[in-house]
Amino acid sequence: MSVGRLALALTLTLGAFSLAGCGEETDQTEEQPVLPELPLSEQATPEDTAKRDVQPAAEETNRLVNTMGPAGSEMERSGLSDHTNSAVTNMKRLDAFADPVETSVQATTNIQRVVTPGGLEAWLVEEYAVPLIAVEIGFKGAARRDPQGKEGLAMLMSSLLNEGAGELDSQAFLTRLDELAIRLGFTAGRDGLYGSVRTLAEKRQEAFDLLRLAVTQPRFDEEPIARMKQEILAGIKRDKTNPRRIASRQLFEQIFGEHPYARNVDGTIESLEALTAEDLRAFHKDVIARDNMKIAVVGAISAKELTELLDKTFADVPQASKEESIPQAQIPAEGQLIVVERTQPQSVATFASPGIGRDDPDFFPAFVMNYILGGGGFSSRLTDEVREKRGLAYGIYTSFQDYDYGQIFFGSVATDNARISETLEIIRTELSRMRDEGVTEQELADAKTYLTGSFPLRFDSNSKIANQLVSYQLTGRGIDYIDTRNDMVKAVTGEDIQHVAKRLLNPDALSIVVVGQPEGLTPDKTFKAPGEPE
Repeated sequence: MSVGRLALALTLTLGAFSLAGCGEETDQTEEQPVLPELPLSEQATPEDTAKRDVQPAAEETNRLVNTMGPAGSEMERSGLSDHTNSAVTNMKRLDAFADPVETSVQATTNIQRVVTPGGLEAWLVEEYAVPLIAVEIGFKGAARRDPQGKEGLAMLMSSLLNEGAGELDSQAFLTRLDELAIRLGFTAGRDGLYGSVRTLAEKRQEAFDLLRLAVTQPRFDEEPIARMKQEILAGIKRDKTNPRRIASRQLFEQIFGEHPYARNVDGTIESLEALTAEDLRAFHKDVIARDNMKIAVVGAISAKELTELLDKTFADVPQASKEESIPQAQIPAEGQLIVVERTQPQSVATFASPGIGRDDPDFFPAFVMNYILGGGGFSSRLTDEVREKRGLAYGIYTSFQDYDYGQIFFGSVATDNARISETLEIIRTELSRMRDEGVTEQELADAKTYLTGSFPLRFDSNSKIANQLVSYQLTGRGIDYIDTRNDMVKAVTGEDIQHVAKRLLNPDALSIVVVGQPEGLTPDKTFKAPGEPE
């Protein structure tokens, strides 16, 4: 499968469309997971943080909605005061290659399916332009497996996998990473637990060995458990003052009800404080297994070298994970309006209705439709109507979120308290217009140009390629997906879009949560936000 061809297409198409204001929600809509953006990602959902680079994972638990990237160095997190000379040298060498690796995908490369004698499978892209290796691993299931009353278990465990393993306690493990300029981190979402490694090629043996220790022999010592709990708890407390997080939490509770997806991935203050080392060890045993694992590797390493390293690294990983019994979520077909009263000048609204899975034949028509409706930034109808024509909001977006056990159509907007009623009515009107009238030929042509032309941007670095490849595996897409995806976008017709719009877009099915002091609304339910006087 040629990744290089995609990079070449990028240079030919950049002039054909404007990237300004477009695409992040659209990209997330189609390319859910996993890491971003959870790998590229467990999707950047309204509830989960998108984490493209999960180093260090623990600090990233103090997250903002739809925020990506590292949140500080291992040295800053661990409190280490200085590097050894070799650590400084290695880190400078790693940083020196940061810019070149961003364009290394322009070389012609192929995705190889590597199967080891031990029965492990990985997708590999050999890339020798710079001496770096990017590794992504994913394990199915995570926060959805959190037992009732132990919410936040998956997130806490993921934050501790690089906080001491084998004979190395937390400081020794992190010091070793620093000395070798290796970036190793983990994170968790609703549907998966993800690991990420970045290393110089010459340090690959050491990097894979540290990955082996983290995955198979985590220590779960008392001190790092307490420290990681405090970091996650700080994030939970901040979320209670963040109106977007309040709205998303309330919306998920409304649409998912008793389903595990209704729970906060970080857990609650009470559930997190109660978690023990025994809980962590039991959860690790349930989730970390070969039948549950997907692997992607990109960089300066051959298939033969990778085969040997994989069997050595994961030799002690059990074959089978604990069986899950997760029901399919039933998204309400009749909407409700919920107001969470909070003293603030703006109202923040989130809304959702039943969505569509990527295995559905109508997925690509829905994907293109959403770009035109609300996923395309300044190219979308909702931005035009809400922002450009009326100045009601700085931004508005919609997306389709495809979880393993539930699919939703989701959106968000913020505007003045006095104009939220008008804004919500415009959203309903635009959903009806899309359902009743479909799209114009020009809108469809422009959407296809952007969606096919921007696709190579997902492959302009080794890290992005690895993220995408593990995401494709976790979501069941074939190794030829990068060759067929744009053809599926191009095949969408106006009739396809109107068909799926009639199926999915129903203003009366929208469950809406508004946080603020909205005027002109008649809610079905009203609550007080945390900290608000009764």
